[in-house]
Amino acid sequence: MDQLPGNASEFALEQVEPIEQSPLKGKHIAFLGSSVTYGYAALGTSFVEYLCKRNQCSYLKEAVNGTTLVDSRPNSYIHRLRNIDPNQKFDLFICQLSTNDATTKQPFGNVDDTDINTITGAIRYIYNYVKKHWGCPFVMYSNPYYDDPYYQKMVSRVKELGYIHLIDMYSDADFNNISKDERALFMADPIHPTRSGYLKWVTPYIEGFLYRF
Repeated sequence: MDQLPGNASEFALEQVEPIEQSPLKGKHIAFLGSSVTYGYAALGTSFVEYLCKRNQCSYLKEAVNGTTLVDSRPNSYIHRLRNIDPNQKFDLFICQLSTNDATTKQPFGNVDDTDINTITGAIRYIYNYVKKHWGCPFVMYSNPYYDDPYYQKMVSRVKELGYIHLIDMYSDADFNNISKDERALFMADPIHPTRSGYLKWVTPYIEGFLYRF
């Protein structure tokens, strides 16, 4: 991955300058996710580090490659969520809508489902757990668009729930309307951004949402 043009040294975290007047300055943010939150194709750096350096935030990054929202494995989102210190103080909690649940075709559940072995039930559980233990705003984010009807259905379900704020990169046609050359620089594969993809494409989008939020 380190040989990809999008992971060149010019896109390294060390090159990023802070924004002095950011409305996020001084905030403490929790991030829960899998490979896109981790930075699988970007040498372990994701939008988390870029966002927090640019905006001078502190953060907790709980991200493990290949994990699911659905509580079917010992390293699931829910299992790791329960291991976060409930005495920490967060100003915001950001959770990835994991592509792994779509890839592995986890049970979907109906809109009122509370079973944590379904995608819908897991999302509802994570939201309620965050509200109960930290009482902070909760936001989910989707991947940029890639061709997967099951993941598209997951994005729609978050919207259908109605009470979860969603950074919807998946459905934003203008955001996804990038050139072939940009896509080759920004993405290592249809799911995973490179360092340049995080820095130049994903981070500004998430940042803009959070500023308005």
